[in-house]
Amino acid sequence: CLGDTQFCFRFRQSSGRRVSLHCLLDQFEKDLPVYLKKDPAYFYGYVYFRQVRDKTLKRGYFQKSLVLISKLPYIHFFHTVLKQIAPEYFEKNEPYLEAACNDVDRWPAPMPGKTLHLPIMGVLMKVRIPTCHDKPGTTQIVQLTQQGDTHISVILPTVHEVDLFSCISPLKYFSDFRPYFTIHDSEFKEYTTRTQAPPSVILGVTNPFFAKTLQHWPHIIRIGDLKPAGEIPKQVKVKKLKNLKTLDSKPGVYTSYKPYLNRDEEIMKQLQKGVQQKRPSEAQSVILRRYFLELTQSFIIPLERYVASLMPLQKSISPWKSPPQLRQFLPEEFMKTLEKTGPQLTSRIKGDWIGLYRHFLKSPNFDGWFKTRRKEMTQKLEALHLEALCEEDLLHWTQKHTEVETVDLVLKLKNKLLQADREHLPVKPDTMEKLRRHIDAIILALPEDLQGILLKTGMT
Repeated sequence: CLGDTQFCFRFRQSSGRRVSLHCLLDQFEKDLPVYLKKDPAYFYGYVYFRQVRDKTLKRGYFQKSLVLISKLPYIHFFHTVLKQIAPEYFEKNEPYLEAACNDVDRWPAPMPGKTLHLPIMGVLMKVRIPTCHDKPGTTQIVQLTQQGDTHISVILPTVHEVDLFSCISPLKYFSDFRPYFTIHDSEFKEYTTRTQAPPSVILGVTNPFFAKTLQHWPHIIRIGDLKPAGEIPKQVKVKKLKNLKTLDSKPGVYTSYKPYLNRDEEIMKQLQKGVQQKRPSEAQSVILRRYFLELTQSFIIPLERYVASLMPLQKSISPWKSPPQLRQFLPEEFMKTLEKTGPQLTSRIKGDWIGLYRHFLKSPNFDGWFKTRRKEMTQKLEALHLEALCEEDLLHWTQKHTEVETVDLVLKLKNKLLQADREHLPVKPDTMEKLRRHIDAIILALPEDLQGILLKTGMT
């Protein structure tokens, strides 16, 4: 294709390699929505590619890409950055790129929830990274440019969304996905082997070779040429996979999957009407994203409610015992809750919801979601345990116990402080301060030789 093209790809980080940037980004992770958290095993590549005819070159074409590599999945943001840099870079080469890098070096840290002003080659971009506390489905960036913002050239309403993103938000997709995959990728053999079941991965490909090699995969979507703006697309039918004639097949969805839920005619009509009325694609995307967000929320609320019931009662937390464990997730027990408190309470969609839940509980997406929720709840129990400890008169306790038991308590409390800091436990700042004061008071009540040893051990 002639002209300028933008796309992104995703690739594995080589094992054993750890970038020092990780610890810098980790402190911002806890406030991010789940779908924007970085995956430590992957990088993203954002590409601006130019191909134009040029008779002076041997191949007859000028072909060049500028690629930006990042740990962050901020697709819309990095595409916008490249759009500012790449066209000029193709004209002016390295010195221009060096100047752009100097601008990027001056950017503040990617703090979720904060409106960031980012200079890039004479343009000032205003962006805000979402937080997990935002109301779902809303864009939080300041819509109206304030009087003092006259020098701002670009306001980005979103850092991560393209025309269509993350249809299972607020869930995270936990399998691998490659927006652009080629036969040169290092995982090519791993993903195209026929000796085992197809891997849990979504591949975006342009090479017809894949249509032949991967025709045994359970889902194939073929995309045709782009239609002129305003032209109403024909209804694309979902076809059985056996109807796929490799290379000459028409655009469409070919799948061996039988949907559990009935088709929603209402959303189809709404989008078709948007095409007829030439509604902007951004507005169409908002409608579609909101629809999937509400559908996913209807699906996930019963799971959230059941998982919350696995949490031990607060009165069972004793400062002198280890924090209680979460109850086990029992699929059949969960299924019984659906009759009264299932998705039918919030969704108009009919179908085999029970079958869909059974299918979901076997998937990597459930496994990833539940591990995340279990970690959050375990951290909450640890935080409640820490708060219960702080409410006790620990100095009074030491007076009734031996020096050995007191030293053991001090070491345990110091470990609690380290854990709270390391794991970002949801503990109030004054609780941490109170615990430090408890530790100091206990140490000062001990003999001087023990004081010296304990003050040097760990942190106070």
